[in-house]
Amino acid sequence: MARAAISTAPLSRLHSPTPSLPQLAHAHSQLRIRQQRKPLTVASALPQVADLPALSLPAAAAAAAALAAAVSLYDPERRRKAQAEAVGGGDKEAVRAYFNSTGFERWRKIYGSATDDVNRVQLDIREGHAQTVAATLAMLRDAPDVPLAGATVCDAGCGTGSLSIPLASAGSSVLASDISAAMVSEAQRQAQLAQAGGSPEFRMPQFEVRDLESLDGSYDIVVCLDVLIHYPREEAQKMIRHLASLAEKRLVISFAPKTLYFDLLKRVGELFPGPSKATRAYLHSEKDIEEALRSAGWRVKNRGFVSTQFYFAKLYESVPISSSSSSS
Repeated sequence: MARAAISTAPLSRLHSPTPSLPQLAHAHSQLRIRQQRKPLTVASALPQVADLPALSLPAAAAAAAALAAAVSLYDPERRRKAQAEAVGGGDKEAVRAYFNSTGFERWRKIYGSATDDVNRVQLDIREGHAQTVAATLAMLRDAPDVPLAGATVCDAGCGTGSLSIPLASAGSSVLASDISAAMVSEAQRQAQLAQAGGSPEFRMPQFEVRDLESLDGSYDIVVCLDVLIHYPREEAQKMIRHLASLAEKRLVISFAPKTLYFDLLKRVGELFPGPSKATRAYLHSEKDIEEALRSAGWRVKNRGFVSTQFYFAKLYESVPISSSSSSS
């Protein structure tokens, strides 16, 4: 952050002799120049057109070709389309392939607090996700009509079990599902470790490799954290309606909110792809999410927001519109 410059001139300069008229005129002109200077911006730091050397037509064409190649190389949509085609499908197939390969290793480290083998960004995302899980558990524990002990819960997109395991420790009967077989296997391993040294109320979750579309059954609570980011607008709304059809009393979802600021952050981040960034990241407006809930007969009861330096998520706890619970 830019700091104001502090003068270190000797105090003796404050007592210098009275300046002459030419000196005053010179000082006045220098003051006007300083006043007319604008704060430094990225644009002002760039060279002016007049300062650039003239390019011949072949040189200009070569420069344009190089720029086009760079944009093509770092174009996130083109890159992801190629990745989806490589696995023979669209977004869902790309997500499944990603979280069964390089994505699994990356997110296992992020979700798993037992390892310190993470960089600063991954550590920040870990903290953000952990806050979302904690906020979800707090919302559910504060619901007097749905005690966690004995409640049936569908954890849709369970990842490595960061929410499923605490729910199981509270005595909930949990279906933990994920599109990634590698994630489900890791979640099951973590659950077995928790069961060995956990509370007597622990109930081993039922683990299944399933995508959101194929989930069925009826549950007291359905939770879907940090999953809608993989679905475009129409698909996300469809998934919300489907998840609502499975829930009886509570539906808790988190999503990355679509605002001008967060959309800009996402676009900037996409210009610097890492080897493990392989899926689209969709932001969703609160209006779209609430409309999908209303069309399914649900309303938002509680709202939360988690934001760290590199992680941001809106958290909605919803109940059926016909519910007698007090409005939010």
